[in-house]
Amino acid sequence: MLKSKTFLKKTRAGGVMKIVREHYLRDDIGCGAAGCTACCGAHEGPALEPQPQDPASSLCPQPHYLLPDTNVLLHQIVSAWRPGTWASVASSLRLPGSLETYVEQEQGENANDRNDRAIRVAAKWYNEHLKKMSADNQLQVIFITNDRKNKEKAVEEGIPAFTCEEYVKSLTANPELIDRLACLSEEGNEIESGKIIFSEHLPLSKLQQGIKSGTYLQGTFRASRENYLEATVWIHGDSEENKEIILQGLKHLNRAIHEDIVAVELLPKSQWVAPSSVVLHDEGQNEDDVEKEEEREQMLKTAVSENMLKPTGRVVGIIKRNWRPYCGMLSKSDIKESRRHLFTPADKRIPRIRIETRQASTLEGRRIIVAIDGWPRNSRYPNGHFVKNLGDVGEKETETEVLLLEHDVPHQPFSQAVLSFLPKMPWGITEKDMKNREDLRHLCICSVDPPGCTDIDDALHCRELENGNLEVGVHIADVSHFIRPGNALDQESARRGTTVYLCEKRIDMVPELLSSNLCSLKCDVDRLAFSCIWEMNHSAEILKTKFTKSVINSKASLTYAEAQLRIDSANMRDDITTSLRGLNKLAKILKKKRIEKGALTLSSPEVRFHMDSETHDPIDLQTKELRETNSMVEEFMLLANISVAKKIHEEFSEHALLRKHPAPPPSNYEILVKAARSRNLEIKTDTAKSLAESLDQAESPTFPYLNTLLRILATRCMMQAVYFCSGMDNDFHHYGLASPIYTHFTSPIRRYADVIVHRLLAVAIGADCTYPELTDKHKLADICKNLNYRHKMAQYAQRASVAFHTQLFFKSKGRVSEEAYILFVRKNAIVVLIPKYGLEGTVFFEEKDKPNPRLIYDDEIPSLKIEDTVFHVFDKVKVKIMLDSSNLQHQKIRMSLVEPQIPGISISPDDISNMNLNGPEKKKMKLEK
Repeated sequence: MLKSKTFLKKTRAGGVMKIVREHYLRDDIGCGAAGCTACCGAHEGPALEPQPQDPASSLCPQPHYLLPDTNVLLHQIVSAWRPGTWASVASSLRLPGSLETYVEQEQGENANDRNDRAIRVAAKWYNEHLKKMSADNQLQVIFITNDRKNKEKAVEEGIPAFTCEEYVKSLTANPELIDRLACLSEEGNEIESGKIIFSEHLPLSKLQQGIKSGTYLQGTFRASRENYLEATVWIHGDSEENKEIILQGLKHLNRAIHEDIVAVELLPKSQWVAPSSVVLHDEGQNEDDVEKEEEREQMLKTAVSENMLKPTGRVVGIIKRNWRPYCGMLSKSDIKESRRHLFTPADKRIPRIRIETRQASTLEGRRIIVAIDGWPRNSRYPNGHFVKNLGDVGEKETETEVLLLEHDVPHQPFSQAVLSFLPKMPWGITEKDMKNREDLRHLCICSVDPPGCTDIDDALHCRELENGNLEVGVHIADVSHFIRPGNALDQESARRGTTVYLCEKRIDMVPELLSSNLCSLKCDVDRLAFSCIWEMNHSAEILKTKFTKSVINSKASLTYAEAQLRIDSANMRDDITTSLRGLNKLAKILKKKRIEKGALTLSSPEVRFHMDSETHDPIDLQTKELRETNSMVEEFMLLANISVAKKIHEEFSEHALLRKHPAPPPSNYEILVKAARSRNLEIKTDTAKSLAESLDQAESPTFPYLNTLLRILATRCMMQAVYFCSGMDNDFHHYGLASPIYTHFTSPIRRYADVIVHRLLAVAIGADCTYPELTDKHKLADICKNLNYRHKMAQYAQRASVAFHTQLFFKSKGRVSEEAYILFVRKNAIVVLIPKYGLEGTVFFEEKDKPNPRLIYDDEIPSLKIEDTVFHVFDKVKVKIMLDSSNLQHQKIRMSLVEPQIPGISISPDDISNMNLNGPEKKKMKLEK
């Protein structure tokens, strides 16, 4: 049956448009219940259980289905209800859209009331319909709603109806589910007699008016990891003025949570502040002890020069909450039998969350997931509810799960729908595969990778041509041959965006059959590739460039160390070694040319763990050694990426997927310039070339490690490189590489960006056909947005994995003292780098329950004076390293000063050796004394 609705709409031009909306009402949609004869087989298969499991409900003892309204689903969907308890959720199935259940909006009725009535009609229809199944059928549908009026109307209409809380409390077999109930409103569960702490959030309508008029600014709220009383708001829009606004103090943060979209009011210039140099972590004061917070806020205020002041504001309202389920630990209340406890998130940027639970004793010492429900004005912390128990704190599986969840890394096994698009085994190259493909199996190609690498993306070759020139080839796994546009495998790869490398685990972007087998360019097997081949002279000048799909057979899979041994060996003269030497010679020339153009050579300490073969615990921790062969491979990957970027932009000027690295704003370099000046060195930052030259010249014969420290600091000044669509941006420049254009082509097994670039290049050379999404710049821009997010999260997850394994290493090693260099000075701490381990940590000089030393901080130099000792950036110190397990939630590497010796601050080496003794040894030592 067809129903239509006609209405008139005024156009922008002032005309009137007639709009007709049609509703097609069907009578062939079944109820979904198994065994239902009334539907006469209208449904394809049962969607509801034929006999729902008995949930042991004191309110509804007979078998039943649940029909929750929209708001119940929205509020409770994160709570991971057990299928056996919730029986079946009828609203997630195929509700009949027929003559019996269709509801017209009545005159004067709003959309929400119409939807409520529609769900009640569906519930009533189900109950009447289920009676037709059999005479003795006791099945019924229970309507779940938290709307008081909706529930009253349902009861009046003869529909069994309960609130979510009423129903869950009736489940006598599962009392723990009460913990998972979400609070119904922001103001729910307010602290009794709690005084108002925060100002009221303005309604959305006023915020939108204020943003439009310029009274308020809209941006993303970013909490600080180092100071829980400080945050910044990154303002949306193209204007460079007031791009970033500082917020300081609880009242100015006004209940915003990391990544919320907020409206801020800019304060008068007289109230502007400088970014705080204090490191402050929430030590969990009493919920209503705001006076202590105000004392701590005074620590943020310090006298600074006017040019250090930044635009400062306060949150006046929330435009969009970006809450998610948070991993962390329960901080059990000291009050006996209390059901109200604080949850401490693993992410220090998230405030503690107040939850009610009857399982505190069970959940103590375990990692759990909690969801936020709201944040009342009179509560120091937001309200939330328990969602899931992940496992014991400190266990590898639990901690790995936490860091994957916290960084939103998709890590579930690939679905059958995805796996169904993989090639059937045994797989081999067919005649069809060879179409538009060049046979390069005769070339002496080899790969050079880290030890243990199984997902080999790239391989290289170099040979001399008859005309005396050199032919150099970069051969990349042809992943796009196996992942076709739009299918489930492609969609999942696009969603994941990147492979994530943890210390002991790899979360693949594509299934293992592709990543470690069919796409991996292993030696002595035929593999499909996409080749970029140059003809060069011996000065590394490119004479010709060719792109072709190919089939190759790698002659060797080498590690960086093995390739270096071949190059350095006086006895080896085989084809593979000759090829490597040719590549290495050209790479050195290419690197020299890049640096002359202004490419930066920065530094970032990377570590490698050596694992115990049985326990898989780290037994050694070393900084990664870089060889010439690392640089050799890097140079040709860069060259291939630049060559491909030029080609796809020539062919698709509006639709090329490129990668850019924005130049940092001058303010980013302040810490680097000041640090260099403290050593009587000048760092110029007006261009990348002047920065590169300054860094090359910044050396000290008496302090050889100084240059490395400066390059590490320079790395911290950089902006994040990002993917973008060429048709949506004008600035293509890659600052770090000093290249006018760049993309990613060389790692399609582990980066989805490269898969798109392969597709673009294949169309450009006529090796494959295009598809609509490939030439839709808005779709490409959306892909880039996801890739940038996934890439950033992968980096954070990798760092978190390194941090966790570093903790495991020092847990077994005990306390050690090592030489370190100061990277940053803060108002109450120094941040140091330990070169031996590539480890960074903070040495605090103010401790709880201890008298504070006399501290004088100078931001201009920068320096920190403690009693009579002055610390500058890059000063050499000695620190004690130990694992601090006093806070199970945030176990951390703790560092204490050993040298220079400051009475009451430093610890002596004897103290360290005594600390490493176990209980009986300590007792024996005391007796001997």
